[in-house]
Amino acid sequence: MGKSIRIIALIGLVAALPACGDKKDQAARDEAAKQAIQQGAQKEQKMMEGMVKGVETVEKQMTETKEEKKEETKK
Repeated sequence: MGKSIRIIALIGLVAALPACGDKKDQAARDEAAKQAIQQGAQKEQKMMEGMVKGVETVEKQMTETKEEKKEETKK
């Protein structure tokens, strides 16, 4: 009877140890996920800013081209 209690206590202890470490592991995974999401959002923001600049450049070029054509037709 005493041996079975020891075995049960040992099994309970072995089962409880990974559960304690799991919280730390989960916190580390959560932090890593948070950082990855934040980095992704920053990259997306930079990409959107680049797209806006690209659109502005194309619009500027189109405006300049239209103005040049107008000046050529006037001459």
